Amino acid sequence: MKIGIIICDRYRTCGAGKCLRALRERAGAFSRYPADEPLELVGFSTCAGCPGGNVEYVPEEMIKNGAEAIHLATGLVVGYPPCPYLDYFQAFLARRYGVSVVVGTHPVPEQYCLVHRDLETGPAVTAHADLMATADVRRGYD
Repeated sequence: MKIGIIICDRYRTCGAGKCLRALRERAGAFSRYPADEPLELVGFSTCAGCPGGNVEYVPEEMIKNGAEAIHLATGLVVGYPPCPYLDYFQAFLARRYGVSVVVGTHPVPEQYCLVHRDLETGPAVTAHADLMATADVRRGYD
């Protein structure tokens, strides 16, 4: 399975360590893929900042490189504040490119869960069950 990842531009200097680790360990949103199926990252980009100009054309390059799914990184879900365009990005990518669109990459860090669970951002995070994992797994992503 070949995938592309789009991250929030606020995190454009991110080293992608958590996303790549989760991909390798099949954690978070990558847990949907069978352990015996190779996963290959064929594209990685930011959204280019609000309102997400790169979402219009970057997936085309990823798909040319064989991407069968586009992951919208966990940072779009747990950013400060969460991405207001996330639902639109999902719908647009599926319609425009006919590709599988997955919300999330790595599990939500436990520190984030503890701070946000009682705030208005909490439900947006807990709605993505595969990003929640267990507290032990989440602590590993702090």
